[in-house]
Amino acid sequence: MRLGYGIAALLVMLAGPVAAQQIQAAAQQIQVVQDGIPLALGGLAGDAQRGRAIVADRQKGLCLLCHTGPFPEQRFQGNLAPSLAGAGARWSVAQLRLRITDSRRLNPATLMPSYYRTDDLVLVGRAWIGRPVLNEQEIEDVVAFLATLRD
Repeated sequence: MRLGYGIAALLVMLAGPVAAQQIQAAAQQIQVVQDGIPLALGGLAGDAQRGRAIVADRQKGLCLLCHTGPFPEQRFQGNLAPSLAGAGARWSVAQLRLRITDSRRLNPATLMPSYYRTDDLVLVGRAWIGRPVLNEQEIEDVVAFLATLRD
């Protein structure tokens, strides 16, 4: 299975043909195997420290709107989704990557947004049409951080 199918025309309109081709090519390289994405997006290595910053950032990742986790400095953490504590023990890196990239593949009724998929979405703000919430590097950073959460 591949992510990013059917968005080429929209990307050409929004980003121009060269950028659209690059985004489409990257999306087509993502291979979902069972319940995960085994290969790092873009072949990039994640940085756990940057990933933690994204997860805790209420403007960028927005994770703490729904999740709680090991962030004692953050007040008012969410309770709509599972705790991020122990995420690295519950899920493999491949499973974490799919959950962040496109959680609807695992649960079509989930409240969690698709942080990388850009097609077949509803209620998308104008500024985000055709753009992923997180880029490949940011996703890999978040995956690297979540994989460290073993307790």
